[in-house]
Order: sequence, then structure tokens, then C-alpha cells
Amino acid sequence: YNELIVGQGPFSVQHLAMVHGAVYDAVNAIDGGHEPYLVMPHAKSTYSKDAAAATAAYQVLLHLVPARAAQLGDFYDASLAAIPDGPSERGGIRVGMAAAEAMIENRRDDGRPGTPSFTTPSFTVGFGPGDWQPFAAGLAGNNFKWLGDLDTWLIPKASRFATDGPLPLGSAAYAVEFDQVKSLGAATGSLRTPDQTAMALFWGDNAFAMWTRIFRQLSTSQGLSVAENARFFAMAYLTAADAQIACFQDKERWGFWRPQTAIQNADADGNLSTVADPNWRPLLGNPPYPDHPSGHSCVSSSFVETLKDFYGTNQMSFSATHSTLGITRSFTEFSQAIEEIKLARVYAGIHFFTADAQGATLGKQVADHRQEHYFEPIEP
Repeated sequence: YNELIVGQGPFSVQHLAMVHGAVYDAVNAIDGGHEPYLVMPHAKSTYSKDAAAATAAYQVLLHLVPARAAQLGDFYDASLAAIPDGPSERGGIRVGMAAAEAMIENRRDDGRPGTPSFTTPSFTVGFGPGDWQPFAAGLAGNNFKWLGDLDTWLIPKASRFATDGPLPLGSAAYAVEFDQVKSLGAATGSLRTPDQTAMALFWGDNAFAMWTRIFRQLSTSQGLSVAENARFFAMAYLTAADAQIACFQDKERWGFWRPQTAIQNADADGNLSTVADPNWRPLLGNPPYPDHPSGHSCVSSSFVETLKDFYGTNQMSFSATHSTLGITRSFTEFSQAIEEIKLARVYAGIHFFTADAQGATLGKQVADHRQEHYFEPIEP
């Protein structure tokens, strides 16, 4: 089911949260081990958790991507065919339906699609130093600004997780970061090592698809049960959905320019230590929204913290491969991944390091809130 969602663009994690939040409530109602996210439908322990999970996912996906109804129906039929007919299956289906209905109703007026474009200073009073500018005609009208307007999932208010913001343009610290991305993030003539280039390209893959592959790998290697899988995936995607909302709200708040704009227009930034290069281009293409904070860092940090919380350790070996380039990277700690990502986005030329570092802090703070308030075990 996830394969139908992860390719939908930056908003795919919001859909993943809907699907897996419903799956969790359905499976957890039968398992009875933890507090629900939204509801805990009446269920017997003998009901099929597989039927409950499949039904919850199917019903939410029908709501989200109705154009794929035929394909979804095939997946759902195949899932039910693997479950013995009888009261257990029927009970699981009823529980899955109830959980899906609760989720769909809960997110019915959650703020989507909202305002599509960023209203940064560059669009209201004219372009100035530090102002974000889109790099392709037409993107100013559809750059996912509305993600920051959505109702949150777990956190009480996205603005409570606001970052400190970009470095002042005239500061010595800004000049250092400017030179860092200018020298290491260029498409041509960069000082990157081959490993740094591989790192930038690897983490340039679809972040949600990459992390989903990692989650599946760990689920298999750690032998998670149906109930454990349901809880972990709900924890991961609900947390990431909130990290993304807070992140995009912050992008609107700061409206900060990407390195390409900054480097090409450095003669107007008021900093005597920065030198303009009107021909400078980044290794990877610029996403169609402001620099600060880094969306990849916000979401990936929330994933890393969720993995640490769920498994109770930072020590875990895993690897992943880029979907098209064949680049594989391996890790022995969850935290190694976010440390790579913070640098990889600089090596890619699309972020200043402060955007990555503060994005990672935002993601961790959202995960910490979830850990304190949700998915608590029910005492026997």
C-alpha cells in the first residue's frame, strides 16, 4: 500500500500518517496493549489483526486516492485471501472499518489544500537580500505552502516548535556557511570528495521512500509482530507529519533564500566577506520552497528519534540503496543517518548548514513530545 503514497510528493507523509494512524487504531483495538491514537473500537482478542490492518489501510487509501480504486481492490482482495474465512476475519474487517471511518472524519477539515504559495517578502514588497525566490516559472503558485497550515496530529501547536532562524546576513558566521556551501555544493568545480558526492546523491532520493525501505528492512531483521509494526509505523509517520507541518510553517516565517540565490547575489547581502558568483549552480536541483529550515532534516530527524525511542537504542545496523543510482550506504547507529543528511544537503548545494541543523532540532523536539504523550502502554 505504501508504494501508492510515497511518490506523491512532499505531502505523501501526511497521507502515510492517515493510513498508518488508522491501521494502528484497528490493530491496537484487538491487541489491547497501548493507548489508541483516535479510537479503540470494540474488539475481541480473537479477531484477525491482519484483516483489521488491511481493511483500515484500504478504506483510508480509497478516500485519499480514489483513482487507484481498481489496484487497491486487487491488493485488498489478495490480503483477505491469505486470511482464513470466518468470524475472526469478519471481526477484523469490522474493526478496520471503524478505525478508518474515525480517521477520515478526524481529518476531513484539516486545512488542505489551503493556500498553495508562499507569501515571502519577495512577493509582497519586491526581492531583497535574504528573500527566497523560486527557480522555475510557475512554481511560485504551487509550492506546498499549505503544508504549514494543516492541523497538527500530535503536537498542540506547530509554532511552539519554531526555529531560531537563519544566521544574520552580515555576520561572520553567515560568511563561513556561505563559503562552505559555495565550495562544497557546486555542480562543477566543487571541493567535494567522491564520498561526499555519493552522500549528496544518495540522500537526494525520495526521502519518504528511502525511509520506508529502511523501516521494512528493520521490521524484518528485528522480527516485529503485526501489533509492533502497526505501532511503529504510526509513531514514525504521525511524528514526521507534524515535523513537516512545523517545518513548512517555519519556511513561511523566515522565507530565506537558497544558496544559489545567495551566491549569485552576494554583492547585495551587505557582507564584505562573501563574494558573488553569478554562474554558480548547485549539484542537485532546488526544491520549490524556501531554504530554512531543511524539510529533509526536519522529517528525517523525527524518523531517527522515533527509531531510537521504539527500539530503545541508537545502536542498530542497517543499509539502504538509492532507487535509481545504485548507491548504497550503511550505518551502525540511527544517529549516523541524520548527521549525514545535515551535511549531504550542503554537499548538494541546496541548503545552508544552519537550515539543516535547526531542522534536525525541530524534528527531535516533535519526536520528544510524541514520546511523552502518545502510544503509552495500557497497564494490565
